Amino acid sequence: MARQVFKIEGLSELDEALKELPKATARNVLKRVLTEQARPIKEAGEALAPRETGGLAGSYTIGTKLSRRQKSLNRKESDVEIYVGPGPAAKAVQTEFGNAHQAAQPHLRPAFDGNAMKVLDGITEALAGEIEKARQRLAKKAERLAAKMAAGK
Repeated sequence: MARQVFKIEGLSELDEALKELPKATARNVLKRVLTEQARPIKEAGEALAPRETGGLAGSYTIGTKLSRRQKSLNRKESDVEIYVGPGPAAKAVQTEFGNAHQAAQPHLRPAFDGNAMKVLDGITEALAGEIEKARQRLAKKAERLAAKMAAGK
């Protein structure tokens, strides 16, 4: 499996802001942002998938879980990882890359290539907003807790 590396400017400041949040909150913020921003790739993949039965297009998902086989082939590199693509059926791989009996009908690669920069830019923008929303929620929670403690004295 070939890996692509992207360099995104401005994420170090967002990473520092995430570190200020509780770990669970930061993880949830990242999951929310990555899941939402992966939608263009999912939608393009579904649109490009061959329509013999429609099962391949219908199997496209965005999630945090991999099949047992996919897990064995994947090296986890981050606390939060979101996966987008067709389900773990072997037919999806055969359709994407082809084999001795079938020509390749790429659907995920063009979907990714056509949307990668849009997704990466969207992550940067959305992450800043979600971090700020999380800060506001935590501040309100702290205010409620302080008011509750003051009322209890």
